[in-house]
Amino acid sequence: MGKIIALANQKGGVGKTTTTINLAASLAVLEKKVLVVDADPQANASSGLGVDIRNVTLSIYECLVNGEDARKAIVQTEVKGLDIIPSHIDLVGAEIEMLNMETRERILKNVLQPLKDDYDFVLIDCSPSLGLITVNSLTAADSVIIPVQCEYFALEGISKLLNTIKIIKSKLNPSLEIEGFLLTMYDARLRLANQIYEEVKRPFRELVFDTVIQRNVKLSEASSYGKPVLLYDADSKGALNHIQLAKELISKNS
Repeated sequence: MGKIIALANQKGGVGKTTTTINLAASLAVLEKKVLVVDADPQANASSGLGVDIRNVTLSIYECLVNGEDARKAIVQTEVKGLDIIPSHIDLVGAEIEMLNMETRERILKNVLQPLKDDYDFVLIDCSPSLGLITVNSLTAADSVIIPVQCEYFALEGISKLLNTIKIIKSKLNPSLEIEGFLLTMYDARLRLANQIYEEVKRPFRELVFDTVIQRNVKLSEASSYGKPVLLYDADSKGALNHIQLAKELISKNS
């Protein structure tokens, strides 16, 4: 039985999609079977894994709104063992279309449940909001990874997200756990980055991943080529950090 992990933070630009793509590829390289679910209308995880989003005919949108079989929406990536259910700009309207549906918060859970046995890890890339699709993602997930950017305002939005997680735990998904806080865009030369690391570590202690994702230009370069960084520059800091993160996640769950 696979584990469904949502990557969520309603603050944009924290490296959530970059982490999803590269953690998924690293898990696949470590011989895990992985599915990425792109639940963000911007579809950056889809294009970052080489999917031409202009030619996508079946996406997560059709699965949520029209009840299409998710298996038919799966696309194989060029990384062996890594699949994706792509997104589409239509997903922007899905929240409104889902409003009148029965058990609207559980639609994604029902979509993904039949796939759970086929994968070791299912990673959901959430959109940077706390709307209905993100609520669906957190209701479908077993746990959540919260990427936190190493910058001054990084901690501001966390309390809002933790509050949402608490509400979802009490009303929709009692088994939802925090997999961990992941510090991204870390620059060891900056005293501020180290202060933020300590500040996150203080209240959340063992919930903070030991691995930090360092600032690395190769990560954004790789995404623009539609590849995970492992295929673009396997020796880069970005690639090594994500392999380390994947190993930490596997050992946490073994």
